[in-house]
Amino acid sequence: MTAIVLDTPEKIARYRLLTLRAALRLEIAGMKKRGQSAYQILKAEGYSGTRAQVLEQLHNHLEATK
Repeated sequence: MTAIVLDTPEKIARYRLLTLRAALRLEIAGMKKRGQSAYQILKAEGYSGTRAQVLEQLHNHLEATK
């Protein structure tokens, strides 16, 4: 088993965004969860638009910062 070590703040922040992107995809597909949605978290961080627009913005941001 291979371990992944996220040892810098940049790596941790990128992993968090990747996780939020996956959660937002599930929300768009119809899954619900308790508490704050990924869409609400991303809107609070400055993304704007519909869920699909926020997903595209987030995807573009992650691709640009690869």
